[in-house]
Amino acid sequence: HDLKTGKVRVVRGEKGCVVPGPDETHNGLNRAIDLKIFEYIKIEDKLTGAVRTERGEALIFLGPYEERMGTKRCAIEVDEETAVLVRNKRTGQPHLVTKKILFVPSDDEEVMEVRKLIKLAEHEACIVRDKVGKDIFHFGTNESQRSFFLPPHSELVQLLWSRGRRRERRDLRITKLDLRPVFMSFEFNCRTNDNVELILEGSFFWEVVDLSSMVKFTNDTTGDICNHARSRFIELVSKVTLQDFMTQFNMIAKQVHENDHSDFYVKRGVKIHSLEVTGFRCAEQSTALILEQIIQETTNRMNRLQMQESQNEVQLREIRGDIEEERVRSELIDIQTSNSNAKSKMEGLAEAEKVKTFIEELSTGFPDMDMDVKINLWNTLRKKDALEAVSGGNASLYFTPNDVNLSIEQHQHVKK
Repeated sequence: HDLKTGKVRVVRGEKGCVVPGPDETHNGLNRAIDLKIFEYIKIEDKLTGAVRTERGEALIFLGPYEERMGTKRCAIEVDEETAVLVRNKRTGQPHLVTKKILFVPSDDEEVMEVRKLIKLAEHEACIVRDKVGKDIFHFGTNESQRSFFLPPHSELVQLLWSRGRRRERRDLRITKLDLRPVFMSFEFNCRTNDNVELILEGSFFWEVVDLSSMVKFTNDTTGDICNHARSRFIELVSKVTLQDFMTQFNMIAKQVHENDHSDFYVKRGVKIHSLEVTGFRCAEQSTALILEQIIQETTNRMNRLQMQESQNEVQLREIRGDIEEERVRSELIDIQTSNSNAKSKMEGLAEAEKVKTFIEELSTGFPDMDMDVKINLWNTLRKKDALEAVSGGNASLYFTPNDVNLSIEQHQHVKK
């Protein structure tokens, strides 16, 4: 720095030893700025206010009135999933750079934001609000809307929903909405007709079917669904006693869902597939103890009934087994009787055939023989057959004088 003329000069290396003039002062040493191929830096001329951008590879020496604006920065790799939002400081207008290059802003440009590609699955959707406040809906089912970069002056709408079983905290932030049917649990208090305060637990199975209607009519979808269902439960539970509620709570839950003829859910673009109560308990401890005793007694009664039914079933099976056994035995007796009758019938027919043949032969050979004589002759022959059958065994046979005119004795001789 020349104190006499006010000029400032810069001496770049390599110059060996530098000796200031008689009117010059030394302001110290400054290191040159070395830039790699992927780096850049902005330099401002304090004398003219001009800003220039230097990019690597280079070794940059600052001029007499130049200062660096910040530190070295890395160039931005613009590819299929990365874009850069840049503002032109001369015109003030932003634009989005999507061309696949190693991007370095020009002298008048400033990098505002690096934006990633927004990708939607087939079951997802999102809302983009443009510069005039119009909401544009993107759905993953549409091929042209499945992936995109957020344009300038646009923002991704963030939904703020309630969460928790009682929806007591409204801090669930959603930018990509899942359009598949999902389960959502709930818990709230209600009173029966006999003034018993209950805590109901259950779940919804629901889905978003009209995204534009949902955005138009509500800013807290889950909170609205639970609050409407709570109002319906309070209305219906207040009409029944605790005893009736214990036996009808599934039917009440069905009425809350199916008998709701209002267009509350339709206006908000949602559909409730099912609503069920998974449990309930008394809010007051003393009432809860009484309810527990009632439930325990009911359980014991059901167990006793089940045991009695089991015993009755065993006895019934035994009786049925006895009946089946007697039925089979009766069938056996019938079959044996039938077989015996058939056998006797066959034997009778055979015997009759013998008699018939005998008499016919006698009639042929002795046509003048009287029938009584033929019969007596047949009886005599039958006695002979009987005598031969008995003599073949160890039995003793005695004939009466009416049968024969002989006296028959049997002497047993013992061999000595």
